Amino acid sequence: MLWFGQPGPGSWNGKCLCPFPLPRGQRPRFPQVNEVVFSPGESHCATCSEDGSVRVWSLASMELVIQFQVLNQSCLCLAWSPPCCGRPKQQRLAAGYGDGSLRIFSVSRTAMELKMHPHTAALTAVAFSTDGQTVLSGDKDGLVAVSRPCTGMTFRVLSDHQGAPISTIDVTHKECGDLGVEGTDLWLVASGDQRVSVWASDWLQNHCELVDWLSFPTPAATETQGQLPPSLAAFCPWDGALLMYVGPGVYKEVIIYNLCEKQVVEKIPLPFFAMSLSLSLSTRLLAIGFAECMLRLVDCATGTTQDFAGHDNAVHLCRFTPSARLLFTAARNEILVWEVASC
Repeated sequence: MLWFGQPGPGSWNGKCLCPFPLPRGQRPRFPQVNEVVFSPGESHCATCSEDGSVRVWSLASMELVIQFQVLNQSCLCLAWSPPCCGRPKQQRLAAGYGDGSLRIFSVSRTAMELKMHPHTAALTAVAFSTDGQTVLSGDKDGLVAVSRPCTGMTFRVLSDHQGAPISTIDVTHKECGDLGVEGTDLWLVASGDQRVSVWASDWLQNHCELVDWLSFPTPAATETQGQLPPSLAAFCPWDGALLMYVGPGVYKEVIIYNLCEKQVVEKIPLPFFAMSLSLSLSTRLLAIGFAECMLRLVDCATGTTQDFAGHDNAVHLCRFTPSARLLFTAARNEILVWEVASC
């Protein structure tokens, strides 16, 4: 599932992005990797694939330690639970499948704890609330379900994006009074029709409120060869008032939107439409993958960019570890693990 590539080291604004050495021999072939997520302590990562597998890997040794397998289903999305009240043994994985089912796996007990069926269509995005007690899931028909793993019940369904597949669900903690609305969580949903909704919620109080709604224009079919790239959005880790968006638009760019000012405050031009997006939690780094087999890193503090090659297919997934020490990129059935270190 994981192999270590050597596209060639590169220096970039005082940073060095150096891939691990590639073992001799042919690259292994596995089903397409759809998601990579990391444990809160960054000791492990988990991947999900088209063959219905969820695999947990040790980041220290890059060895497979746990595998959960569901037959005759594709696992399309995955989330690792946040740290809950200092109880690391309660770490869980939420996995979404092509038949609309949502499964909760216990990492410590290496067992499936719960199977739910909150959707009738394939799940395309999943995320935990900041307290880990609620799971948000989105499907290819544009519905978002809110469920509680402790009871197995889905207690809310949002249809605001109905008609377009959900491509992103991102959740962050909200301080009391932020944006002038109640709630402990701030979360967003991006869908394939270039729309992003932002919500504030307190699920223990059954409170959910729409904060903002963004719509972006669709480019001409000739710009995308008739196939639209995904609409992706994420909250900015180093500035809670900002979110970043990439998707099919009039221009190839990263759009930075200020939730307090309710306006676009910056645009970063790109050479191609983005296929994947990741923001570093500890540094102001932005990783973007393209269908043209290229990875771009952007230093948002200075605006410096550098491009890297290494994959043979579209870079449909890129994920920083929480410390930003490593960057995982995926193209179909292969993963490159990059080390991000000071030069």
